[in-house]
Amino acid sequence: MVKLRLKRCGRKAVYRIVAIDARSRREGKDLRKVGFYDPMKNQTYLNVPAILYFLEKGAQPTGTVQNLLKKAGVFKEFPSNQMKFN
Repeated sequence: MVKLRLKRCGRKAVYRIVAIDARSRREGKDLRKVGFYDPMKNQTYLNVPAILYFLEKGAQPTGTVQNLLKKAGVFKEFPSNQMKFN
């Protein structure tokens, strides 16, 4: 199963949003980088077409990533009958 989760980068709290196999560790090899999140500056960059692609294929976002996607309005572009989250 594929998950959309945060992957820490650098010494400060800066994260990439990645599509990764659910069995791999947080810093493991990702399938694709689909976004960036900096909680200190409250900046978010999302590659929406890539995120929608993985969601259509059945990827499950973690709780934090799901909140970020809701804030950005990504789920408005995703058909509601396909939303099956934890």
